[in-house]
Amino acid sequence: MSLLTHAETVALALSFKVSLFGVFASLPVALGCAWLLARTRFFGKPVFEGLLLLPLILPPVVTGYILLMVFGHHGPVGRLLDAAGLSIAFRWTGAALAAAVMAFPLLVVALRNAFESVDRKLEHAAATLGAGPWRIFFGITLPLSLRGLAAGLALAFARAFGEFGATITFVSSIPGQTRTLPIALYELISTPGGEGGALRLTLVAVIVALLASLVAALMLLRGGTRQSEAEA
Repeated sequence: MSLLTHAETVALALSFKVSLFGVFASLPVALGCAWLLARTRFFGKPVFEGLLLLPLILPPVVTGYILLMVFGHHGPVGRLLDAAGLSIAFRWTGAALAAAVMAFPLLVVALRNAFESVDRKLEHAAATLGAGPWRIFFGITLPLSLRGLAAGLALAFARAFGEFGATITFVSSIPGQTRTLPIALYELISTPGGEGGALRLTLVAVIVALLASLVAALMLLRGGTRQSEAEA
């Protein structure tokens, strides 16, 4: 006998799909932004950093409404996507975009901290031996930042998995398409007799969040331990 109903299982599977796709699709952009913040100085850097962190500060409903205005059927980008047959409004890809936007700041912050913890002497030594920027990044910086990368991915996945406000504002609640676990949970709470389903989905959400937090904590702890050993 299944612990979850069919509708709850669909919502859970959709949440995993949306979260994983959103986080990994945004990873290349997050790597670039984190490297810029950790390794370069440029005019307007504080403003750039503030814009990256904006989804953490803005109410999620505001973020979702901005996404709707830009990527919706009547938005400037949405019209282009519609014309190309790549519409994302009110589809699971739109839910993935909303989840990615909300989780993006956590991923960038974790990656920036990981890059800043890499010994710059190693990068300078590689540069003096003739290694180019891309080879230094993929040969030294990124491998030495893998624990921070794993921690950032875990935290970003947990944030994307729990995303609600921006998602329901941007793509609404469509069963099988955009009704993720948090939205399904909200609707069960609002429905008479839905307490049992709400409790089941709450337990699932708590377990996923705990596992993601545990992975992030272990990665950061091991990274800190290794850094302390290297400095000793």
